[in-house]
Amino acid sequence: MFSIIRKRLLQLVFVVFVLSLFTFGLMKLAPGDPVMKILNADEMMVTEADQTKLRSELGFDQPIYVQYGQWILGVFQLDLGKSYMTGKPVINEMAERMPITAQLTAGALLVMVSISVPLGIISARYPGKWPDQISRILALIGASIPSFWLGLMLIYFFSFKLQLLPTTGIGSFSHMILPSFSLGFSLSAVYARLLRAGLLESLSEDYIQAARARGVKEGRILWFHAFRAALLPVITVFGLSIGSMLGGAVVIEILFSWPGLGSMVIDAIFSRDYPIIQGYVLLTGVFVVVVNLLVDLSYYWIDPRIKQKEEGTA
Repeated sequence: MFSIIRKRLLQLVFVVFVLSLFTFGLMKLAPGDPVMKILNADEMMVTEADQTKLRSELGFDQPIYVQYGQWILGVFQLDLGKSYMTGKPVINEMAERMPITAQLTAGALLVMVSISVPLGIISARYPGKWPDQISRILALIGASIPSFWLGLMLIYFFSFKLQLLPTTGIGSFSHMILPSFSLGFSLSAVYARLLRAGLLESLSEDYIQAARARGVKEGRILWFHAFRAALLPVITVFGLSIGSMLGGAVVIEILFSWPGLGSMVIDAIFSRDYPIIQGYVLLTGVFVVVVNLLVDLSYYWIDPRIKQKEEGTA
């Protein structure tokens, strides 16, 4: 276990370095001038003296390697710089938006689990029969529909036609329903089929047949033996797909005017607010590495054979 933690921590340092180098270089190559954007935002008469003064204040008059060195040094001190538009520290800006994005992500995960687990179990219990066929159709629909298109359809039917749910903003549980379902439904289709395949494989194992021969109840076999083993591929894919889920959250936040990290970074892109963009990319990379670390550690709880194997080789 400790070897995995050490490996992931080293990977985290490497990811932070590579992402910082990539995003910093990409921001310098991106079209547009943040200095002009800032001055125009204040509706001032832009003069050469104004531009020179602001470039000096932002450090743009220094060599690229000096700018990068100062920024990466601040990153390792948890100082991501200040927003060009608001003047606030980037880490404070992200801290304000992070709980809102976490709320949306938690709602999407709840939708995903609520749909994928029952569908996967029913499909595995009745393979080839009508419950399995319905599950397969739902999975095909979920995997084929983009989250933004599903969100538009949900807004049209439940907001404009039926006028049951709000379309934008936050504030109550009803505001979470449409964006959470839009983000979680497509994911649930994938995980339902993964869970079905894992359960079918687990239920065919010899130890499951032995448990049935000993008279163990089918419910206990399903939940305490087969289901636990079937979670391994599901959790593995979840760790690999967390990045795409964050990308989908950006689209959903824009669609439903959800004031989270996704909408913040889109506004930063249009405003050429490079510190915000760089901070978001770094935060996403760190989050993906941490989630994969938790996935690796969860294997020890789900499958004790992994722990026993490591102790035997130690």
